Amino acid sequence: MDIKKILREAGIVGAGGAGFPSYAKLSDGADTLLINAAECEPLLFTDFTILGEELDTVLDGARLIADALKIDRVLLCVKDHNAQSFGFSDGETLSHGVTVRVLPDVYPLGDEINLIYESTGRLVQPGCLPITQGVIVYNVETLYNVSSAVRDGKSVTDKWLTLGGDIDKTRVLRVPVGTPIKKLFKQYGITVPESHVVVDGGPSMGRIVYPLTAVVGKTTKGILILPRDIPAISMKLRTADRHVAVANAVCCQCTNCTEMCPRALLGYPLEPHRLVRASNEVVRAMPEAFTSALLCCGCGICEISACGQYISPKAVIAGQKKILAEARIRYPQGKEKVEPTADRSMRRVPVSRWRSLLGVAKFHRAPQGDFEEFSCGEAIVPLNRHIGAPSVAAVNVGDRVAKGDLIARAADGLSIDQHASIDGVVTAIDENGIRIKQK
Repeated sequence: MDIKKILREAGIVGAGGAGFPSYAKLSDGADTLLINAAECEPLLFTDFTILGEELDTVLDGARLIADALKIDRVLLCVKDHNAQSFGFSDGETLSHGVTVRVLPDVYPLGDEINLIYESTGRLVQPGCLPITQGVIVYNVETLYNVSSAVRDGKSVTDKWLTLGGDIDKTRVLRVPVGTPIKKLFKQYGITVPESHVVVDGGPSMGRIVYPLTAVVGKTTKGILILPRDIPAISMKLRTADRHVAVANAVCCQCTNCTEMCPRALLGYPLEPHRLVRASNEVVRAMPEAFTSALLCCGCGICEISACGQYISPKAVIAGQKKILAEARIRYPQGKEKVEPTADRSMRRVPVSRWRSLLGVAKFHRAPQGDFEEFSCGEAIVPLNRHIGAPSVAAVNVGDRVAKGDLIARAADGLSIDQHASIDGVVTAIDENGIRIKQK
């Protein structure tokens, strides 16, 4: 069985992050596989629901990966409050030989580097990949998709997500990839007030989207309706230039952002308080001097919890990372060996405190009942919502397709195949993706 080929052709990507093609993580030299069930973003119950509904399928997907790579240890990494809900205890052995690893209720343990250290005690050195520590990490939903692809030959055509925020009821749905968000809102009678925005993802790291044109992608973990005036959203509404201007004008160099940075607490040479004072012009002139920006995971603790001046080091650093990417500069591997700080455990942010700081605590309501299936007569399957080269359309306008049919092939290099998420006719192919309508 060529599991790499299966995962690539099934179009499987990381379902909870940037969309890294899952086949590309498969590498010799690993002895530990982590199932990332931390789900550290507030308001999201997607992975929690998948574990409740499809635990055996998730564990089977993990075992398939472990067997293919001859990995001995598989850990289901879940936060304490969810472990209690499922009745899991730390060190418990589940089916398929998977061991439970209970994590503390702090943010952001979903970050791969923090997750690996918390679960295994191994520290991925700056600029290095998890495989250098013998670890591979997959999200809960990703492993569900692995099992479905290998056992049943199913490609990724559906997405689990949380529909929540400032609405009457939180729901976890399974919808076709490419579902227009406006169709979801119409189905559930949701109207977005002018005082609110729509976020694809969680309130900390998600992005604001326009609900009349946005669609569900393979990385969409949640669709949240949130007020503009809460801290989580007001920071997102600033322009990049405004973030830089505010930082340059009012930063008092208190160093709180560095002292609370989760990556800095692991010993990474990341100092947001220094980076935040640099103009983009300086970064462009001397990009090699700012490679530490590439170590930022974008969790947002610096802007929401640490800074008292309403500065967003996260946003400033994101702009710097873009400049470095354009210059094709990467962080040099093996530059230094680091160790976690002695007071790391005392500086972490509890999840309950994080919800309050973001301004979303009152919207944190668990879904009631089972997940719901949703389908509509239209889908726009994105071709570029994954890391790597966009997929290349393999159909033409006017072609009739069935759910699961190949509609786009992986490009050369890092890329994946794409498949029809509904039955219908291809009505358009453009930079937004392949539009399919039922007729």
